[in-house]
Amino acid sequence: MKNLKKILNVSQIREIDNYTIAKKSISSIELMESAATSFVKALEKHDIASKRILVVCGTGNNGGDGFAVCRLLRDKGFDSSAILVNFREPLSKDCNENIKRLQDVTILDASSHLPDFSQYDIIIDAIFGSGLNSPVMGFVAKIINAINNAEKEVYSIDVPSGLSCDNISKSESIIKSAHVISFQRPKLSFFFPENKTYIKSWEVADIGLSEHFIQEQESDYFVLDEDVSKCVKTRLRQSHKGTYGHALLMVGSYGKMGAAILSSKACLRSGVGLLTSLVPKCGYEIMQISVPESMCLTDESKNILTTLPVIKNYNSIGIGPGIGQDALTANMLKSLLEKSVQPLVLDADAINIISANNELVKLLPNNTILTPHIKEFDRLVGESQNTPERHMKQQDFCKQHNCIIVLKDAYTCVSSAEGKLYFNTSGNQGMATGGSGDVLTGIITGLLAQKYEPLQAAIIGVHFHGKAGDQAVKSRSYSSLIASDIIENLQIERY
Repeated sequence: MKNLKKILNVSQIREIDNYTIAKKSISSIELMESAATSFVKALEKHDIASKRILVVCGTGNNGGDGFAVCRLLRDKGFDSSAILVNFREPLSKDCNENIKRLQDVTILDASSHLPDFSQYDIIIDAIFGSGLNSPVMGFVAKIINAINNAEKEVYSIDVPSGLSCDNISKSESIIKSAHVISFQRPKLSFFFPENKTYIKSWEVADIGLSEHFIQEQESDYFVLDEDVSKCVKTRLRQSHKGTYGHALLMVGSYGKMGAAILSSKACLRSGVGLLTSLVPKCGYEIMQISVPESMCLTDESKNILTTLPVIKNYNSIGIGPGIGQDALTANMLKSLLEKSVQPLVLDADAINIISANNELVKLLPNNTILTPHIKEFDRLVGESQNTPERHMKQQDFCKQHNCIIVLKDAYTCVSSAEGKLYFNTSGNQGMATGGSGDVLTGIITGLLAQKYEPLQAAIIGVHFHGKAGDQAVKSRSYSSLIASDIIENLQIERY
């Protein structure tokens, strides 16, 4: 997958800084000024007018960024003050240079009384940057805790102080940031659910680092953002329904025909040319009335799916939404895994059946796409202590079984058969609603029928599924969004 942005670790970020300084023949203080300027530009998009701003700075380069930010805010007419948290001497060279450019910095050390952070409207956190590799202790921890207890709006420069960038943080004192403005790339830890307390939202500011050099670095981690649209194929004027494939969805059971409807409608919205939905007999009229654009096959059973139909004429097959876990359904899934040569999407109960019958894992055809949420994934591979451990298991499973896993969460993570991880940035909390996963299964199955490579189909499907949710919530509250809203707002397009 070309053109997708790589996520780098801390040591790589430091190397990129040094490379950019050398390549552009600029000084480190000039790069710091560029970073501060980009931060202020991003900050001005938020509601900061007529508010008292305090920039809390450390002794390293993150503190230097903070002093530069304070100065730039003053130059623009904002009420901005700065504090130095003097936990180490001497200051870094560039931090020292920027503190000299301010005349009235308050200096705090271990003997100082804690300031009253409640008198400020906004606190900008510039204590520690990405280089922190040990827990925060002593009076700095007290300052971080005092900032958190003040319950003011906190903006962090690059990363919340105390937060590890590459792994789970060991510190008990971490800034609880309302918004993080990260330089050039998000940090890997931004995508960990464990850090939701410390990062309510984040964005990336381009500070002028060499993108070419960044993309040359070795990394197994990628960001799914607007660049995903470049992977979407152009739909030709001279084409017909046969051009865009024929998908089969094996979905539904008695009482769960809603899953069949949602996945089928989503598949159609993905741009597939033809769709056939296999449902139990009890769902025939429901499907014909609810999804007239889909052809409908019925199982010989009234309430569940039991028998594999002739599948040779389909370009892709999706199975799982609403099918239940009856033994006869499990036997049908086994037959599908044994006989299918088409790309497959396995979701929901199809995954649960495999988890309960471990021998089925060995039957997974190459490049099968599995779309579990976290609990379904844990049932499949065993529970994990934390997110990094779960991602390692995700990578190992994909490598071992040559498959693709779409691990659904706030930042859905797609893993390739080679173990690359792709973190999605679209979507919102309103999508935590029943049927959202059924919609995603339909979308990915439809993309596979259109001859997208399995990894492409998974990535495009995940990202535009999230974008549809973001569009839907513009006219809905997070609480009122339902799965049908996602389908109605789905627009897979190149731009």
